[in-house]
Amino acid sequence: MRILVLGATGPVGILLCRLSLSSIQDSSLVLFVRSPEKVPNDLSSDSRVTVITGQLTDVGLLSKAMEGIDAVCSALGPTSPFHPAGEPLANAYENIIAMMKKHGVKRLFALDTASFRAPEDKFDIRFAALVTTVVVFARNAYKDVVKIGEIVSKQDDLDWTIVRVPILNNKQDRNVLAGFIGDGRINTGLSRIAFGVFVITQLKDEEPMWIRKIPMLCNP
Repeated sequence: MRILVLGATGPVGILLCRLSLSSIQDSSLVLFVRSPEKVPNDLSSDSRVTVITGQLTDVGLLSKAMEGIDAVCSALGPTSPFHPAGEPLANAYENIIAMMKKHGVKRLFALDTASFRAPEDKFDIRFAALVTTVVVFARNAYKDVVKIGEIVSKQDDLDWTIVRVPILNNKQDRNVLAGFIGDGRINTGLSRIAFGVFVITQLKDEEPMWIRKIPMLCNP
């Protein structure tokens, strides 16, 4: 399996890359990054890893990165509270999706947050407070993640999963629950490594249950 990882130099992306290489037999990775010097040495020196340097606005380079890819795993996330205006991440997804379709790539995992609601969500005061805080103090980030969800969720010809995360932490808890806000099980904490565990499990599953769905993750 050849996987294109976006956001590969962030904490979530690095863990996702390491899990992919250690958990998926015969896997190889393409890392599309702005700053190749931020790729850890254990990844950049691995023969199974190809690093392509570029901006997500560079459609030509993005097209090159998409060649031979089986799945796109995006750990792109906003830089709250100093996220720029203009929905730059959502605009990047327009390019990503266009190049996926050009190269016949169907599988997409897109990181998102509670700011984008799933039809199955119910009211939960904890998540309502989180989203309200983001709206007030990081409105640019809020608008970007909502637009990401809107763009991805309308792609009827892709096998997408919008993987929503609550408050992330650096714990080593690999146990992960997937559900919906207000279902009585989902809480507001998730280790970064558990995000990777969820994505890898779905990639390895011959009949993944979360295609074209918008789960919220948490640690039990």
